[in-house]
Amino acid sequence: MNALLYVLVALTWGSSFFFAKIGLEGLAPQQVATVRTVLGAVTLVVVLLVTRREWPREPRVWGHLLVVAVFLNAVPSSLMAWAEQTVPSGLASIYNATTPIMTLLALAVLVPSERLSRRQLGGVALGIVGVLVLVGPWDLVGDPAVLATVPGQVALLGMTASYGIGLAWLRRFGVGSGQDPTTVATVQLTLAAVLMLLVAPVIATGPVRLDWRIVAAMVALGAVGTGLAYAWNTRLVGAWGAGRASTVTYLTPVVGVALGVVVLGEPLRWNEPVGGLVVLLGIALASGALRGRRSAARSRPSVRSAG
Repeated sequence: MNALLYVLVALTWGSSFFFAKIGLEGLAPQQVATVRTVLGAVTLVVVLLVTRREWPREPRVWGHLLVVAVFLNAVPSSLMAWAEQTVPSGLASIYNATTPIMTLLALAVLVPSERLSRRQLGGVALGIVGVLVLVGPWDLVGDPAVLATVPGQVALLGMTASYGIGLAWLRRFGVGSGQDPTTVATVQLTLAAVLMLLVAPVIATGPVRLDWRIVAAMVALGAVGTGLAYAWNTRLVGAWGAGRASTVTYLTPVVGVALGVVVLGEPLRWNEPVGGLVVLLGIALASGALRGRRSAARSRPSVRSAG
């Protein structure tokens, strides 16, 4: 059962960028971000009610989760949707793999005890090299189409940096410690949905065109990718531990690139999979996955990516 959940999480998070790309065919970027967040929140609220979990009562937990909702949901989902107006979904999924690198940097700033070791610094440096390969600066001058994607690629780095800050905030303040993880995720998504609905009349404007593809894509992106996948991943972390569960990060770019190329017919430059591989090697080095089993077992739990 856990192996099946692992595959489902990889497929769901890997396809998030694919579904967002389809959603953008009929919705504005902020509309896509708002709909996915609201659908995800509604889905987890239903799970919470069906399983009879209790909402947290401590104001401190709600306050910190409001911050987490901004950095793990509201900001990154908005940046992702905006970026995919110009960036292929496959490339966006590769950029998502930089989340663990960004989280390590954020932890070093927000959590004094989480200073980066030489090995981790080497992994971060290798990850930065991978990002440079992803961008392909040698193509920026000669290819206007590539140059036009640069703002979107920068936005995707902002997305993963936001993920990193949110995850580091969770660690720094022990948000939800003692709380059921699914309950914490439900509160987090609910707060994010409320925030995005409040600003929707101002920034989520524009014409709406819906067909069955767009509706299906948004349901998959929101209810499954933003909602159920959180619950699935929570169960995996409980069963396998954070380190083993986090290896899903290595599979999501493969799913995202395959869907973009095969289904959407997106072009794939040679440097994109190469850069993605370098980023993943940097993550493996920084997280201790390239060391022996014993030393890796003694290392801190790995950080996870999201879709």
